[in-house]
Amino acid sequence: MNAGLPRLSINQMTVRQLSLPELAEACGESGIGQVGLWRAPVQAYGVDATAKLIRATGLTVTTLCRGGFLTAIDPSERAEALADNRRAVHEAATLGTDTLVLVSGGLPPGTRDLGAARERIADALAELAPYAENHGVRLAVEPLHPMYAADRCVVSTLAQALDLAERFPAHQVGVTVDTYHIWWDDQAPAQIARAGAGGRIHSVQLADWVTPLPEGVLNGRGQIGDGAIDMREWTGYVQAAGYTGPIEVELFNEGLWARDGREVLAETAARFAEHVAPGPS
Repeated sequence: MNAGLPRLSINQMTVRQLSLPELAEACGESGIGQVGLWRAPVQAYGVDATAKLIRATGLTVTTLCRGGFLTAIDPSERAEALADNRRAVHEAATLGTDTLVLVSGGLPPGTRDLGAARERIADALAELAPYAENHGVRLAVEPLHPMYAADRCVVSTLAQALDLAERFPAHQVGVTVDTYHIWWDDQAPAQIARAGAGGRIHSVQLADWVTPLPEGVLNGRGQIGDGAIDMREWTGYVQAAGYTGPIEVELFNEGLWARDGREVLAETAARFAEHVAPGPS
């Protein structure tokens, strides 16, 4: 592990152009000991094969992304969503991470009731949380920026995420704090403190806000230091809230993906050192 950056975790999507073996090799060369993984590339490589690779290279998996999409009304769609999340729990356990990040899901087609959609998430969590606990996995509800509320995530603020999480024991359900999604919210610092007091900060992710956003907006997350977010300030909030765990850099960015993945990884580590560099865990 990089002695100067013991808390840095590289989310796989930041350098998605690297295969899993290439990612593991590049992390080893850079002294980065932690990664956040995504289900699709892990499934493509093989869950068991990925777990073997991770063990062989000495990496730690900080999170698995993502479960969720729990807002369906149709009974068959709901049943499939629950089954997929149970599979995600098994994958997380196999990979050796205790944290499954949930993106809750958007409004079902033809509906406009955000409150009802959030209640369906709570109903799903009631089924999934004990199941996950039995497999040594906790669920981290991630609020996404409001621009995603219609199609991707009806949970838009940390307050909304905590209102859901607090219906369950903290060791079962907590939240993900992602700077890209919450930096605009003047209530977020107080909600980070609330999450910390309850032991519910289960993961922390960083990405910068750079404008103009690209068409489609999904892949607009900026490299640390390139945008409007004071990363040291926001990591200070989670630090003050008692969080001492890994901090992932998760970037969806077509420009970064078009570059050499090893260069992007090295650049990301350098930006983390310059703009974040929290104290050791």
